[in-house]
Amino acid sequence: MNTDRFKPTSTLTSGPHVAVAEAHREALANLTHREKETARMATAAAAGVASLRYFPSSLRNRVCPGTISGGGAVTFSPRRGRGASAAAVAAPSREAEPASSLGDLTRVDFPILDQEFDGNKLVYFDNGATSQKPSHVMKALDDYYRFYNSNVHRGIHALSAKATGAYEAARIKVANFVNAADSREIIFTRNATEAINLVAYSWGLSNLKQGDEIVLTVAEHHSAIVPWQFVSQKTGAVLKYVGLTKEEVPDIEQLKGLLSNKTKIVVVHHVSNVLGSMLPIEEIVACSNRVGAKVLVDACQSVPHMPVDVQKLGADFLVASSHKMCGPTGVGFLHGKFEILSSMEPFLGGGEMIADVFEDKSTYAEPPSRFEAGTPAIGEAIALGAAIDYLSNFGMHRIHEYEKELGAYLYESLLSVPKVRVYGPAPSQSDHRAPLCSFNVQNVHPTDIAEILDLQHGVAIRSGHHCAQILHRTLGITASARASLHFYNTKEEVDVFIHGLKDTIDFLTSQH
Repeated sequence: MNTDRFKPTSTLTSGPHVAVAEAHREALANLTHREKETARMATAAAAGVASLRYFPSSLRNRVCPGTISGGGAVTFSPRRGRGASAAAVAAPSREAEPASSLGDLTRVDFPILDQEFDGNKLVYFDNGATSQKPSHVMKALDDYYRFYNSNVHRGIHALSAKATGAYEAARIKVANFVNAADSREIIFTRNATEAINLVAYSWGLSNLKQGDEIVLTVAEHHSAIVPWQFVSQKTGAVLKYVGLTKEEVPDIEQLKGLLSNKTKIVVVHHVSNVLGSMLPIEEIVACSNRVGAKVLVDACQSVPHMPVDVQKLGADFLVASSHKMCGPTGVGFLHGKFEILSSMEPFLGGGEMIADVFEDKSTYAEPPSRFEAGTPAIGEAIALGAAIDYLSNFGMHRIHEYEKELGAYLYESLLSVPKVRVYGPAPSQSDHRAPLCSFNVQNVHPTDIAEILDLQHGVAIRSGHHCAQILHRTLGITASARASLHFYNTKEEVDVFIHGLKDTIDFLTSQH
C-alpha cells in the first residue's frame, strides 16, 4: 500500500495544526510500519482531517424511543419487567447472576431490542445469523454519508482526505482487534464468503494441481466448502473430509491422520455455527505446517465473541464478517500473512488494485490494495471500525466470560425440557462451548417450533440446515432449530425462551 497518499495535503504553513503535524512527521522515522500508519492517521487529524469517535450510549443518559404510529403490531417502549411468565419456568439457578449483567448494561445501546410484537417483548436469539447494531455504529454509518461521503484514495480535497483517513483507520482497528502483525495484512471484502473465495481463486488456482488434497471437516459452513469444490473441479485437487467424534465434534485425531505431503491446505472453522464447539487451531496449524500445508480459518463465530489473536493462532488465512460482530452488512475481512498475500495474483481487476496499466498488460499494487478492486464499502468499513470500538470498550475477555456463563445456562435450560435433543458437546471447564444451541424436539419439525415461538411469544430463533447440510446429514437429520446468543442477551430472556418453547411443544403435540 502506498502510504504516501495518507500524508496531509493542506497548504497551511503555520499555526498549531501545522506544528503538531510537523511533530508527528519528525517522529515517523523511529516507528515501526504499523506505528507509522497510526501516526499518519494522527497527522491527518492534526492537519484538519478529523477522526470520528463514538461512545456507547450506555455510558450516558438516553431518552427512550417513542411509539411508532400506525398498525400497532410493532411498538417501541421503555423497558419493563417480564412478569410472571419468566418466574414460572423451572430452570437452572440464577442466584449467582449479578444485579446488572453485561446484557442488562448493553441493551440500552440496541434500540431494535426495545420493541414488541403483538404484545410480546422481542427476544432476539438469532445472533449466529447476524448480530444487532448499537446506536453509535448506525451513527458512524450515517455520519459518513451525511458529512463526508467521498471516494477514498483518489481525491486530494477535504472530503476525500477525511473519508480515506477514516477508512484506513478502520483497517488499523481491525488489525489491532485480531493482533495482526501489520495492517497491510487486512483485506476488506464484501463478507467472509468473498474472503474465502478470494483465497480459493487467487491462492488455490495458482497453487493446487491434480492429486493435491484439501482437508475440511463435515461441520464447515457452505461458504467454506463450495469455493473449494470449484477449485477442485478446475484443478483436479481432492477434497478430504474429517468426521465427528461420539461427542459430536470434528475428530482432530482423524484430521491429523489425513495430513500428508499431498495436503496443500486445511480449511476449518474456529467455532461451529451448529455444534457450538471450538477447534484447537494452534494444534491444527502446527500439524499442518509439518507437512507444508496452509491453514484457512473461518472465524465468523469466534471473532465476535472472544479474543482472537491471529499471530498466536498462526493460521495463514483467517476470515470474519462485520455483520456478526455488531457492524453493518456488506463488509468483512480477510487476514493473510503478508508474504503469502504478496505472492498471490489479484482476485478481481479494476481500479485501485493496479500500479500501472498498459495497452497489453498491467502491473499490480501491493496488498491490501491489490485485493480491493473498485470502490469499496467505505461507510460500512468505517462503521465496522466503530463496532470494534464498541466491543473493545467492554473488552472481549469480559464478553467471552459472560457469554460462557450465558451459553451454559441456555444449554442446561434446554436439557430440562422433555424430548429435546441438543447437538454438540456439553459445556465443561476444559471445553469451551459457544453461546448457541442447535436442537430438535421429538416428532416436531424445527420450522414449526421457530414459527410458533415467533408468532405467539416474540422469540426469534433459526430453523433449517444453517448452511451446513453435510453436517446435518452426518447427524442423521435434515434440519434443526438454533438459539444463538450475544452479550446483549440475558438469562431472563433464556427463561422466556424456555417458557415459550414448552408452550410451543404443548401446542404442537396436542394437535396430533
